[in-house]
Amino acid sequence: MWIFDKTARRRHHDGHKGDGLPSRHDTAVESQRSGSREIKVVRRVLDANDMLAARNRELFAAKGIFTLNLMSSPGSGKTTLLEKSLARLMPDLRCAVIVGDICTTQDADRLAASGAPVVQINTDAFGGECHLAAHVIEKALTGINLDAVDLLIVENIGNLVCPAEFDIGEDRRVVVLSVTEGEDKPAKYPLMFRECDALLLNKIDLLPYLDYDTAKTLISIEQIHPGMPVFQLSAKSGEGLEDWLAWIRAQINAKKKAPSS
Repeated sequence: MWIFDKTARRRHHDGHKGDGLPSRHDTAVESQRSGSREIKVVRRVLDANDMLAARNRELFAAKGIFTLNLMSSPGSGKTTLLEKSLARLMPDLRCAVIVGDICTTQDADRLAASGAPVVQINTDAFGGECHLAAHVIEKALTGINLDAVDLLIVENIGNLVCPAEFDIGEDRRVVVLSVTEGEDKPAKYPLMFRECDALLLNKIDLLPYLDYDTAKTLISIEQIHPGMPVFQLSAKSGEGLEDWLAWIRAQINAKKKAPSS
């Protein structure tokens, strides 16, 4: 497992500004003077990120890698879901994982047990960012042999807001929502659910013990993102997992068949 932490930061880049991409949150001081200035600075940050994301996407295309950006709030079950998914996808697919957390390597340690190469990104080294941006992914890729990867999964930092705003060069975005979070999350955080290509409704094994109305969630999702695929599953029991994995395989095959631009 390769760790992209404070040491890696000094070795590869000297903070966000050294890459020409300051944190979006660094705009707070500047924006106190003028709301229009805040918009301009944020737009500059996002434009720079999009440029680097396009470069990542070109690299993934050249290497024939399908890249999945997996997002959710903390505690939704992303890591358990990935453990179970990797066990079923490998060795037919050569998988690699980039894990984003503010601190610790706990999730990366668990996923490394699958045998897949894993790179851990800890953002406490550069301000405790609540999302992964394109330039950080670009640096982390140096820890992976991309010629030996079919599927790259990015486990983004647990957050239903910031990660949705930053393109990292992925092919598809997926959001994990656990039934323990309540039915109101899509309505409260619509950007995340609008920007993603599929929803995994996790922990359905707990439904008999919860006062949870699945229909309300599905209606909310349909209003925010009509037609988005929703996979109801339990990472713990494995129920519904095969439909999710079939979707991944179908997406990978579609990319392989798509004409190169």
